[in-house]
Amino acid sequence: MSYHEEVETLAQDPARLEQVYAEASEAGQGDAFKQAIDESYASAPDNLLYAAWFHRLNRAAERTKGFVVAWAWVIPLALVNGVLFWWLSDSQLFMIELAGASYADARDFAPVISILAGPLAACSVMIYLTVVGGRRWPLTVLLAVGLGAASAYVLLTCPRSGPQPFQMQYLSLMIMHLALLSWAGLGVLLISDHRDPVNRFAFLTKSLEVAVMGGLFAIAGGLFTAITIGLFDALDIQLPELVQRLFIAGGGGVIPVVATAVIYDPTVPPARQAFDEGLSKLVALLGRTLLLLSLVLLIVYLGFIPFNFRAPLNNREVLITYNAMQFAVMALLVGATPVRQADVSPRLRRWLRRAISTVAALALIVSLYALGAILYRTTLDRITPNRLTFIGWNVINIGLLGLVLLGQARATGAEWLMALKRTFSVGTVAYVVWTLAMILAIPWLFGINQGVVAALPGSVQEIIHEEPSPILLTCPGSPHIYLLQRGEKRWIETIDTFEERGYVWGDVQTLPCEDLRAVPDGTPIPVDAGPPPR
Repeated sequence: MSYHEEVETLAQDPARLEQVYAEASEAGQGDAFKQAIDESYASAPDNLLYAAWFHRLNRAAERTKGFVVAWAWVIPLALVNGVLFWWLSDSQLFMIELAGASYADARDFAPVISILAGPLAACSVMIYLTVVGGRRWPLTVLLAVGLGAASAYVLLTCPRSGPQPFQMQYLSLMIMHLALLSWAGLGVLLISDHRDPVNRFAFLTKSLEVAVMGGLFAIAGGLFTAITIGLFDALDIQLPELVQRLFIAGGGGVIPVVATAVIYDPTVPPARQAFDEGLSKLVALLGRTLLLLSLVLLIVYLGFIPFNFRAPLNNREVLITYNAMQFAVMALLVGATPVRQADVSPRLRRWLRRAISTVAALALIVSLYALGAILYRTTLDRITPNRLTFIGWNVINIGLLGLVLLGQARATGAEWLMALKRTFSVGTVAYVVWTLAMILAIPWLFGINQGVVAALPGSVQEIIHEEPSPILLTCPGSPHIYLLQRGEKRWIETIDTFEERGYVWGDVQTLPCEDLRAVPDGTPIPVDAGPPPR
């Protein structure tokens, strides 16, 4: 029996309800019990027993309002993180280079800080939360080591993640995935002793608030930087690149620590944070307003799809927009969902529930359409790191939207809010699992041996690093076509074999015959075709 059911069953038995509360507190389920009281009070505000328990349990949460920020820790940690960001943004010292052929004129991808930004910021924030919040150092150290290991893994395995286009895709994906993994590490630290859906959802909500606060700081910092550079430009003084990096990268390193410290009280668990004042109320209001606007937008957009049905099938930019929309909708659903039933009036609750369900249903249709477009483009071309990654994200988001609708269809009364929280709780786990899978798997699913590639002629190396597999080769005047695999050319015996394997004539690359002869022979296709022609 859930706490909500127990509270309703014991509505006329105060002594037994007190015992249930004591048992819940001993089992570390005090937040779940409090949530049940909040929901029961919201559904029956005239019940004196519910009202007494509601005010009793929420009195403790009042101390989170106006909590004192431990600036003695925030300032040094923020400055250290800012200096690290500034130092690692030096493109002369810390530049990620793509592995590839010697012919390449430019292999630079981005400064190392682009990969390390998320893990470094998370480690600084975790130190603050551990020191001020009295958390366990072993867990903090373990999480920090894990994030460091993940970052090192990305940097070390990138060279084997395929040709240069695939390396760029992998590194671009890892900027987002390592940031997401860092956020998950913070979540593990904060909910390690409170793993119920209520605390997980509260962590998600507070994460949105921190992101909004960080965005406000970034806007203010960007304006200050632009004005500063503009003033010196007016005096015909060009600020050194080192100073500009101090403003941009160094300031970027300060923001995560300060934004977290201002929003989150590290002395209490997520579910006991303040959600009814300041930025919390602004984020909730903004989320619910955008939810209604998104509802109108999705209805209008679905009406236009039949007239532009092939747009995402033929246009990569449209497909990217669809994928961004899915993440935006998930964030919007989290932001619009109240943390407690009592935070919204009964009438608003009804309309909010209907709006969330409707937006989820419409977004599900668009998401299925987007997934079909990705699969269609993949069958016409080939699987790439980008496509594999976003196919997985599409499947997860579609599953979560389906769970939202299923949970709302089954929930009765006050249970609708807990059903949403359970769905978002499942979503956090799915997001982390897929994030780890992509970090670890891509270099091995698409990898190539750079040493083998370096031994091939320059013209072949150029094709490898510009044209993703399958790589099909021929030379002028020759009727023979070869498949390049693992540094060897495999002769394809007949046209029928070529077409049966799904190869496309437009993918066949022509290179000088002497370069093709320099590539070692491999097993022909099929294997019983006999020796390859000379």
